[in-house]
Amino acid sequence: MRILVTGATGYIGGRLVPRLIERGHTVRVMVRNPDRLTDVPWAGQVEVVKGDLTEAGDVTDALAGIEVLYYLAHAMASGGDFERVEETAARNAARAAHTAGVSRIVYLGGLHPSEGELSPHLRSRALVGDILMSSGVPTAALQAGTVIGSGSASFEMIRHLTEVLPYMPAPKWVRNFIQPIAVRDVLYYLVHAAELPPELNRTFDIGGPDVLRYGQMMNGYAVEAGLRQRPIASLPVLTPWLASQWVNLVTPIPRALAIPIIASLQYDCIIHENDIDNYIPEPEGGLTGYRTSVRLALGKMRTGEVETSWQNSAIAGAPSDLLPSDPEWSGHTVYTDLREQHSDADVAQLWRVVEGIGGDNGWYSFPVAWAARGWMDKLVGGVGLRRGRRDASKLSAGDALDFWRVEQIDRGRFLRLRAEMKVPGGAWLEMTTEADPAGGSTYRQRAVFFPTGLAGRLYWAAILPFHGAIFSGMANRITQTAATATQAAAKPKSAPTPAH
Repeated sequence: MRILVTGATGYIGGRLVPRLIERGHTVRVMVRNPDRLTDVPWAGQVEVVKGDLTEAGDVTDALAGIEVLYYLAHAMASGGDFERVEETAARNAARAAHTAGVSRIVYLGGLHPSEGELSPHLRSRALVGDILMSSGVPTAALQAGTVIGSGSASFEMIRHLTEVLPYMPAPKWVRNFIQPIAVRDVLYYLVHAAELPPELNRTFDIGGPDVLRYGQMMNGYAVEAGLRQRPIASLPVLTPWLASQWVNLVTPIPRALAIPIIASLQYDCIIHENDIDNYIPEPEGGLTGYRTSVRLALGKMRTGEVETSWQNSAIAGAPSDLLPSDPEWSGHTVYTDLREQHSDADVAQLWRVVEGIGGDNGWYSFPVAWAARGWMDKLVGGVGLRRGRRDASKLSAGDALDFWRVEQIDRGRFLRLRAEMKVPGGAWLEMTTEADPAGGSTYRQRAVFFPTGLAGRLYWAAILPFHGAIFSGMANRITQTAATATQAAAKPKSAPTPAH
């Protein structure tokens, strides 16, 4: 079938697309920034169209000739007008799908109680499903439990809470019942939902075989990770807002993402019907249990095979503007810090150091200062420095990298990072490597800051005394690390001593 996938740069969408291709479908993806798909393995096997779901014309163009629409776009936000944005996008998709003669819409929402007041996040998810089911196009709205898989936000929250805290004072919702589902099973149902009978226009609950309290999920993780089980105290004084601040501080999950996740945990989230079994048989071997899901996720993390991650989802409120081109700087205040350093390393080794920056490797200068800046960002609701990186050695456009995002990468030569920490202005960091005709290589580093108002100018003035040490030290350490690695690789290996 001819399929359009929205949300292809997200956690689920990025995994679904290659599975649809494997099943023989022709896939088109609609994304706001096509550059984010440059390095994904399946980029050459799909048609990529640039568009925004809130622009009706973009949606109409993207749906031309499409038979099945996968609606996987969600605004992971905790404030502002995200509900209005989601409603606008859903109505645009519903109208355009009906006009285009689409034969099936597949939507992924979340489990929620059938009665009572819902959190804004769950309320919005439910409304989007209702809008799509009212479109006149048969819609399968899959309502999934907490998704467990390598790189999922829910799994990462469980992982970090369990690993960081030997004793967990927790909100009363740790006693609520949850029916988690493995990401592999979510993808299984999504793939097969495209082939449901045409008369079906309804919701389907999907969940794994285990119904657990949230506290049991934490300790189930502890067992699989080889940790002792954690005592958990349920404290009624920890409101959802306070709990989200706590999660923001002790895990890499930023507050903007923690608030909607925690708000959805205020209810028992279990399936109310198993009707999906009448149309889609369970996967071979049955649905994946929670402990097995954790074990599989940990295995993927150990081998560096994490397909997609919550880290690379756009975070509400984070800077997203691209670096203006140099001619446009005329008439604008801009601050720069330029560094150039020669290295005895060959350019390939120098690039390996540059591309491996951040995460466990750090930033090659004053780690205490970088950590302090990360904590400051966390305190004001930013992403912080502990977001890490998805792959230990390779970066791609759109990847999250601690409190940066990869804006542009020309592998082997150039890397540009856009700051996503909360600063009064826009900030970028560029790193360039090139071979030196005289031997070795040259490393160039440029920090760029566009201040916003007086606060931006004062911010730059306040950090200026530290730039000499931080940015100079960073350039020196990067080139020295590359040179040391080149020398080590050039040393002849000693021959083994013959046995007597």
